[in-house]
Amino acid sequence: MQIGPYQLKNQLIVAPMAGVTDQAFRNLCVRYGAAMAVSEMLSSNPDVWDTDKSRQRMSHAGEKGIRSVQIAGADPELMANAAVVNVQQGAQIIDINMGCPAKKVNKKLAGSALLQNPVLVKEILQAVVAAVDVPVTLKIRTGWDPEHRNGVQIAQIAEDCGIASLAVHGRTRQCMYKGNAEYDTIKAIKKNISIPVIANGDIVTPEKARYVLDHTGVDALMIGRGAQGRPWIFREIQHYLDTGNKLAPVEMDEKRLVMLEHLKNLYELYGEYKGIRFARKHVGWYLDQEEQRPFRAEFNRLETVEKQCSMVERYFDEIAQN
Repeated sequence: MQIGPYQLKNQLIVAPMAGVTDQAFRNLCVRYGAAMAVSEMLSSNPDVWDTDKSRQRMSHAGEKGIRSVQIAGADPELMANAAVVNVQQGAQIIDINMGCPAKKVNKKLAGSALLQNPVLVKEILQAVVAAVDVPVTLKIRTGWDPEHRNGVQIAQIAEDCGIASLAVHGRTRQCMYKGNAEYDTIKAIKKNISIPVIANGDIVTPEKARYVLDHTGVDALMIGRGAQGRPWIFREIQHYLDTGNKLAPVEMDEKRLVMLEHLKNLYELYGEYKGIRFARKHVGWYLDQEEQRPFRAEFNRLETVEKQCSMVERYFDEIAQN
């Protein structure tokens, strides 16, 4: 699949997830086989750019792979300006968020709330595409609610406005993350436009990845929650797509190394105080099993880098001895 001048090495892309797809996570996923990892969502409002969070998200020093930056907002002029600023900061692709279902985003009429206003969608897309000389991509949901699935209409507007590729999450805004993603709307979108289409939603196994590709005919897959605590899912899916066979589960020694490397990168990225708190979330995903609840409860009380790393080491040492 190609986005503008960028040829992706495979069909697997990391979905942008606020508070998750920071540079530490993106680089890890790319190393495990993702063709591209889209950054966390950035507000188009310049009033919030002068914060540690925004400055961090706008920095691409040390980035591995294609630098795709997602922006969100509801004002065409602000969105265009945000695109220009992020390209100046090193973004190679600008991705527009029209899929986020969060209330704090939707109450500003941004994210998936925009799907209710196709006229404004067109104005935003035209403004951003005209403002930058890099590819502009778009991420949407299938519609605002199940009674108003207008994904095909929005997709056609996107193509007419010069959007380079379209990612579609197989739920409406009203669905949030409940129930199962549906792929028939994504299939219809793919049939009605000629630009690359990327399917997103509930792709958590190699078998599901194969099914979604075959059912929808899309050009690529976007994986979000399925990669949390499991960056090697991209390697697993690619192997299955290539061979039809499943890889053996990741070895514990490799899992130990990945977790410790991930923690180290979080501490370096955020500093000790914030890094410790981000580490709690990620370690919870790596060990997201019912029998690990006591471990996670204790880990979440730790307040130093040394204690966190020591506890992870001890956890794997105990597994090796059993």
